[in-house]
Amino acid sequence: MTAQQIRQAFLDFFASKQHTIVPSAPIVVKNDPTLMFTNAGMNQFKDIFLGEAEPKAPRVADTQRCLRVSGKHNDLEEVGVDTYHHTMFEMLGNWSFGDYFKKEAIDWSWELLTSVYKLDKDRLYVTYFEGDEKEGLGKDQEAYDFWKQYVAEDHILPGNKKDNFWEMGETGPCGPCSEIHFDGRTDEERARVSGATLVNADDPNVIEIWNNVFMQFNRLKDGSLQPLPNKHVDTGMGYERLVRVLQGKTSNYDTDVFMPLIQFIAEKSGKIYKAEATPRADGWNEAVAMRVMADHIRAISFAIADGQLPSNNKAGYVIRRILRRAVRYSYQYLGFKEPFLNQLVPLLAEQFKGVFDELYSQKDFVQKVVLEEEVAFLRTLQNGITQFEQVVNAANNNVIAGQFAFELSDTFGFPLDLTELMARERGFTVDTEGFNQALQQQKNRSRAATAIDTGDWVLLKDNDSVEFTGYDEIETIAHVIKYRKVKAKGKEQYQLVLDKTPFYAESGGQVGDTGDLIFPDGEIVKVTDTKKENGLIVHFTDVLPQSVDDALTAYVDRDRRLNIESNHSATHLLHAAMKQVLGTHVNQKGSLVNADYLRFDFSHFSKVTDDEIAQIELIVNEKIRENIGLKEERSVAYAEAITSGVTALFGEKYGEYVRVITFDDDFSKELCGGTHVKATGQIAFFKITAESAVAAGVRRIEAITGVGVEKYIHEQTTLVQQLKDLLKNPKDIAKSIESLLEENTRLKKEIEKSVLEKASGLKTELAAKAESINGINFIVQKVALPNAEAIKALAYQLKDIVADLYLVLVADIDGKPNITVMIAENLVKDKGLNAGNIVRELAKEVQGGGGGQPFFATAGGKDVNGLDRVLEKARGFIG
Repeated sequence: MTAQQIRQAFLDFFASKQHTIVPSAPIVVKNDPTLMFTNAGMNQFKDIFLGEAEPKAPRVADTQRCLRVSGKHNDLEEVGVDTYHHTMFEMLGNWSFGDYFKKEAIDWSWELLTSVYKLDKDRLYVTYFEGDEKEGLGKDQEAYDFWKQYVAEDHILPGNKKDNFWEMGETGPCGPCSEIHFDGRTDEERARVSGATLVNADDPNVIEIWNNVFMQFNRLKDGSLQPLPNKHVDTGMGYERLVRVLQGKTSNYDTDVFMPLIQFIAEKSGKIYKAEATPRADGWNEAVAMRVMADHIRAISFAIADGQLPSNNKAGYVIRRILRRAVRYSYQYLGFKEPFLNQLVPLLAEQFKGVFDELYSQKDFVQKVVLEEEVAFLRTLQNGITQFEQVVNAANNNVIAGQFAFELSDTFGFPLDLTELMARERGFTVDTEGFNQALQQQKNRSRAATAIDTGDWVLLKDNDSVEFTGYDEIETIAHVIKYRKVKAKGKEQYQLVLDKTPFYAESGGQVGDTGDLIFPDGEIVKVTDTKKENGLIVHFTDVLPQSVDDALTAYVDRDRRLNIESNHSATHLLHAAMKQVLGTHVNQKGSLVNADYLRFDFSHFSKVTDDEIAQIELIVNEKIRENIGLKEERSVAYAEAITSGVTALFGEKYGEYVRVITFDDDFSKELCGGTHVKATGQIAFFKITAESAVAAGVRRIEAITGVGVEKYIHEQTTLVQQLKDLLKNPKDIAKSIESLLEENTRLKKEIEKSVLEKASGLKTELAAKAESINGINFIVQKVALPNAEAIKALAYQLKDIVADLYLVLVADIDGKPNITVMIAENLVKDKGLNAGNIVRELAKEVQGGGGGQPFFATAGGKDVNGLDRVLEKARGFIG
């Protein structure tokens, strides 16, 4: 069977068991503060397991794209080194929400694996939860007895809590699980050693392929377990592992899931992929590099297609880190010194066409983003190598400091093994203990910064449904149905859930509402924010209401909401106008809509010109003046909406039914869950205030509406009047400013000429003061020059007329210390002097820092009184 056939057979099998086949959720998670990425098939059903949403169907099945870069067996640096772990992978799953339980899950697992896929029954081992005395949990006898119908008892193995009790997190739904393992060893190996001894022992050929989780408990914050009101089944089968088993391979990478990519890489690199290569065999590093690239491009591409661009923080940093690891392997072991990884995107998109079409639809955009990231990182990589060479050349011993190795990793993307490899080539070693200490310190800082202490929900009312009324009203009578205390960064807050609320929870770029909760006794509790967590609308307050059990009136801040709605509706008009002016390729890649302004990120490969901005503004303002009424359609079937030509956003998770927002059927029609003006005239006016680049192929527009434009016009008018007053009310203000600028340029040139003449005069004076010690002519002086450029010019002039020069100049420039070090190239080479190292030491005397090249470096600082100490210390380097 091909990989495609294997996936389809799974879905067809569970469709025949009355399961509804649902699409994969995006790999990038929204509305769940506990996750950056979808890391398990159950993530999109989390709110159902938590009892916060009703299932659309009692039985579902799917293939879910997941991403893992941390946790058990999934450290990023291990992916590609072994044969069966990945960053992005597909999880085949079948689910029961309070419908069937252990018997059916086990029956169908066995039927699919042995009757449909026809796996050798003797090679299958199953595990069950052996119980845990500390938890007060007994053996899962029920699962054991069901397995005995199909499996010999020596192939049914007990598992401990670590392996056979699945938990969503520190709190939440959990339960015993039953894994299915496959023994892929040769008959000879199986005869020598029983597969039962290798289950969950990290043997690369005895691997888990499927896990059946039986959700029947809820873990509370105090660690205790409560039975769930409904029992659920949550299963996950690793698609790539399943394909490997069914295609008789010993590595996931040797299947048709990965080989088209690997063969392409091998062909372009001119190297042979050695599938059986081990760490001891020739070609191992090349094979690992190809596996890393084939694996990583999947995670990178789908994350970008789902809306997560590489960046320097949070989820974006994870994607950038994965991409840079792939580029580093291709650079280091396959000889790709120019961008290549991006060339895999079209091949990957074609491979998933008909399965995950969102990548195929955006393949040009994704390839462009990957290309730009590659270009940037290859430049960074070369800079890191340069830094490494400078440190080696200046080293007093043959050890690379652990802190520097960590800086190479953190700043330039060099993993420790690359630094060690480069060090060995130069006869150096790396202080790995120091590296690990620096790494651990960073992890500790990161954990402390993101630590959140979340209490258990306190239930006040048994109410599973939460009604959002904010599309139709901004105040309503409601009750608190549950609350909890949350502590983050030393601040305590409360999170309240109401049975009915007009407060819009942050979603789709629109910020959450603020307002008041007013109780009958007059108590007013401020709502500082509203967010979504899974299916819940959560209201944030700084205090817990004293009358928390009473009915309350929930009031949304009306003026703030109206401003937000104006900016949100203007975003829709902007999107449509941009498609008209720039082209239909424009698609939203992110947005922020708050009360003050709107921010809109979009796919486009060049700067939006002033003329194009003017055209866009003109179209939007025309639509505002037309006062187009809002056409809102709720609960429209998703398929019907898409067929009607509505604009849907990549990376959004849409349900079976959606909400359609239309301002003129022929202009703007989008899927959207946000709040909007009743007619475009309420927006009043639209003005673009900024246009900039965000990432490769992504631009950003910032704009204001209504009251914001009014303030903007007032500020601009005031500014123009101030300029007129300063210029004595000229008839042509632009011409007057142009004349001032021309005069300013002329005066600057005269000053620069004067300064350079002064520096040139100093040249002869300082050259005469050069002292000679051991073949070095050194000049250490304080100079009175007005800027760093003049000092630099002086240093280069002295270098031209004084041989074997060691020069240190210090200056007080507008109250700030300046240090300049210039060293002749022959002294750098023969005497081991390094201007960069010297200036860093000298800068300590002025509470500053700096750097540069071995022959020229500069530094600044805070303490100008330390310049005399700098001069004294500078002379010491010659000694």
